[in-house]
Amino acid sequence: MTMPTDLQKPCKYAVCVDNTDYPASLEMHKIYRVLPDEDAATDGDIRVIDESGEDYLFSADRFVPIDIPEAVQRSFALMSAKTAEQGCIPKI
Repeated sequence: MTMPTDLQKPCKYAVCVDNTDYPASLEMHKIYRVLPDEDAATDGDIRVIDESGEDYLFSADRFVPIDIPEAVQRSFALMSAKTAEQGCIPKI
């Protein structure tokens, strides 16, 4: 059985280390999935996905990029696929 293409792509993740002025939007020490956005990066920003599944721009200095082992990435992807079928977005 082959995995769908979306599950095979390595994702990037970052941890929030500064939620100043955004305590309702950003959770300290939470792992966020990062979406590629070259224009945002050029401006010093980062595009992350929150628990609702929406993506938002924040200053990149609020986050520290992290490496996630492939097994954990697969687990996140499978969990996301299962919860999407059930109509909810997982909190990572």
